[in-house]
Amino acid sequence: MEMQLPPHEGDELSVVDMHTGGEPLRIIHSGYPEVKGDSVLSKRRYVREHLDHLRRVLMLEPRGHYDMYGALVVDSELPEADLGVLFMHNEGYSTMCGHAVIALGRFAVDYKLVKEPQSPETQVNIHCPCGLVKAFVEYSEGKTGGVRFLSVPAFTFATDVTVSLERFGDVTVDISYGGAFYAFVDAKRFGLDVTTSRTRDLVDAATAVTNAVKSQVKLYHPTSDDLAFLYGTILTDGKDDYSSDPTANMCVFAEAQVDRSPTGSGVTARVALQYHRGLIQLNQTRTFQSGATGSQFTGRAVEETKCGDFKAVVVEVSGRAFYTGVSRFVQEPEDKLTHGFLLK
Repeated sequence: MEMQLPPHEGDELSVVDMHTGGEPLRIIHSGYPEVKGDSVLSKRRYVREHLDHLRRVLMLEPRGHYDMYGALVVDSELPEADLGVLFMHNEGYSTMCGHAVIALGRFAVDYKLVKEPQSPETQVNIHCPCGLVKAFVEYSEGKTGGVRFLSVPAFTFATDVTVSLERFGDVTVDISYGGAFYAFVDAKRFGLDVTTSRTRDLVDAATAVTNAVKSQVKLYHPTSDDLAFLYGTILTDGKDDYSSDPTANMCVFAEAQVDRSPTGSGVTARVALQYHRGLIQLNQTRTFQSGATGSQFTGRAVEETKCGDFKAVVVEVSGRAFYTGVSRFVQEPEDKLTHGFLLK
């Protein structure tokens, strides 16, 4: 028997759910009102100011959960873009998300947002709030596979920055940009291991770093003030010297949200940081492992470039995304919890 939607008022919200390395992505397929704005960045501002109730409906409980992540496909002002995208999470809206780009690459080909797929790879130009990201989707005999993408210019903002944490004292961090800004610190500074310590302890340490950097360090991005904010903290295993062995990290972003994947924009920023320190060379591939799930991405710096006055690199990140289902969500006016809630 075909499942029918129950009686409801208003539009239904249709989504496609995927995951990349264990990190969820809820792609909003239809049901959103018109997103106004003459650029992807202005559209990001518009949804934050006028449509945030729908982010809460789809990201938070009872339809989502504390660590849900979403993507809303929008039109781009760039003629070369196949699609624009707005990223959303438990707190608001990001400027870049690598695990989402990997999933969206498959989605764009499978849902025919790209008119003529090519073998062995189909290029998908995805306009993110941070800029145009080029994804390359494995394609053979009508099936999509792994995805790699080329980042926007990634750069090290500052190294060896000392911030004061109430619980942990002075901590030295590096700050790097991979479409979003992250603080990096070795988990051993807190007596922790990113692969074996309790997630709660890792989250507490990372959140303390994030709060300290936000209050004590002023960030700057050469192209837009909308990009000049700290997205989160990435705790690492400290293995930054080049090696063929995987190096592990865990990213805690937004409102203490835990990334299950190795974090695509975080890998981008970490590669830029390692290149800045002379620890890797162009086209040396490293494997990055999630401390949460063990899933892996690869990353390598492929080209030197500039971002304003910052020396930067273009980073190639590769991974796999998988479909988990499709859903149609509705709202009933009598439901007092219909707009979403979080348990912290």
